[in-house]
This record gives sequence, structure tokens and C-alpha cells, in this order.
Amino acid sequence: MGIFASGVTIVTGVDDEGPVGFACQSFASVSLEPPLILFCADHRGRSWPRISRSGRFCVNVLGEEQAELCARFGSSRGARFEGLDWELSAWGAPALEGVMLRVHCEVETVHLAGDHDVVIGRVQELEYEGYERPMIFYRGAFGTEFNDPSRRNPDATPASFLNWGDGFRWG
Repeated sequence: MGIFASGVTIVTGVDDEGPVGFACQSFASVSLEPPLILFCADHRGRSWPRISRSGRFCVNVLGEEQAELCARFGSSRGARFEGLDWELSAWGAPALEGVMLRVHCEVETVHLAGDHDVVIGRVQELEYEGYERPMIFYRGAFGTEFNDPSRRNPDATPASFLNWGDGFRWG
């Protein structure tokens, strides 16, 4: 599905072991009344099972210049929160500093879908930080403009569109 451009988020939570989070590009608005969002998370991963136990999370929407932050949370190596500016929100989840938008939620329901969980969250609070342009993920790359003809692949197959690029791991 790499041909479908999407925004990029980091979903964060906290448990007895401390703060936890993962990069996630499957995020969408579901309902205005009540205010609901969704994201999809690999239930075989290490982060989502820890976040799900608390029942609270924060979706941190990234701005165009935050590829390094995304890489930190998209890697299976390293301490994701070490040296990072964040605060524990009133809703009980880590809120990252300097992101475009923070969506504080409680888990409303979770639906099993193959190797992922579709998580529906009830929005408790929104915090807009004022970024002008969001980070976009498209064909294995981050950016905001993708009109470069060199990125077109005339030999692409349907299977090649499922490649997320460079071994990057989404939640």
C-alpha cells in the first residue's frame, strides 16, 4: 500500500515499565459525535500490547521536519524516550513536545483484523501546536512534495505497492 500517501503519527502510552510508543501511519478520524479516531497496530509487536493495558494513549501527529523523531519510534532498537522532550499528559500518556497535533484518547474498542488491531479511541482533548505542513509517507519516503518523475516506476507490480521501504517497521 506504499502508493497511498498518508500522514505520520507516533502513538504513545505508559505502563509499569515506563513510557512506550511506536510510529503509525494508519490513523483516521471516525466520528464527530462522539469524537472518535482510529489507528491500526500490530498486536504481535512490543509497544501496542503495553499501551493497550492502560486504556489511554496519545496520538502525536508529526510535522514535515520530524523524520528523525519518526525514525526513532520506527526502529526496534534504542531507547525511544531517552533524551526526548515529553510530558505526561493529564490523560496519562506521554505527549511529545513540538509535534503538530496531540490527540489524547481513551480506548473505546479494539477489533482484531488479521495481524493488527483496529483501535477506536474516544478523543478527550486536542492540542494543536501550529505546524503549517504535515509529514507525509509515500512510496517508502518521507516528505511533502512527490512530483519528482524519478520516483515513478513503470515496472511496478501490485506486490511492489505493499513495500513500505527500507525495512521500516510500522506499529
